[in-house]
Amino acid sequence: MATVDLTKENFDEVVSSNATVLVDFWASWCGPCRMFGPIFEAASERYPDIVFGKVDTEAQFELAGSFGIQSIPTLTILRDQVVVYSQPGAVPAESLEELITRAGELDMAEVHREVAAHQAEQSAS
Repeated sequence: MATVDLTKENFDEVVSSNATVLVDFWASWCGPCRMFGPIFEAASERYPDIVFGKVDTEAQFELAGSFGIQSIPTLTILRDQVVVYSQPGAVPAESLEELITRAGELDMAEVHREVAAHQAEQSAS
């Protein structure tokens, strides 16, 4: 599967209708982004059951801002609409493969329990 351009208009629909979504926050003027782009694209071909989306931070500054993106490229992985990974920096192909594997192995019931506990703790304080 090729990468999908994500915008504020389609982001929620894409994330809510897919179990796993990898998001590359990038900009055309960013050298490391241009280096990471082909790695991200190649991975999208190897994992057709996962959505690989790209957010152009120049055109989609509101969407990037909602994720607190301050440095690009930033790779974010969502499973079941929960951010399970988000780090800036170009990721080597081997590391991207490992991240995809680890994200797929997560016990999402446990992740949802942890998120709920964290939200309850935040509400209490």
